[in-house]
Amino acid sequence: MADVDDAQLQLLKRAFSMFDSAKRGSIEREKVRTILTTLGHSYDDKELEAMLTEEDPEDTGTVNFDSFCRVASHFLENEDEEALQKELKEAFRLYDKEGNGYIPTSSLREILAALDDQLTSDQLNEMIAEIDTDSSGTVDFDEFMEMMTGD
Repeated sequence: MADVDDAQLQLLKRAFSMFDSAKRGSIEREKVRTILTTLGHSYDDKELEAMLTEEDPEDTGTVNFDSFCRVASHFLENEDEEALQKELKEAFRLYDKEGNGYIPTSSLREILAALDDQLTSDQLNEMIAEIDTDSSGTVDFDEFMEMMTGD
């Protein structure tokens, strides 16, 4: 596997498990695109498709965590902690349209629901409660970072 540091691995684990809400140990190939986009990674569509096809020889339409890591790490190469933070800031900024430094948990619910349409309302509430630790009804950048990186 490409050199993925611990912070990146945590981030990938977190992203993977957000999409694997049924805890099947695999996610739809399509969701790899969403994750890369959400994390602000640019990728070549054909290249990504070729890699996903390679990682899914039985054509199940899904990839497991190791496959996901191999694919994602290919596009994460040469990223350092700083670049990672910058990308998460970008992703956060997309939802923080007013530039207040926080997003309402309703936006976060939208993000999570868009990331995984299998999540039940209860699961979403649970995730949001975990993220919005001070029950403010908003998620600031630090809480968002923590959710994405587990730091």
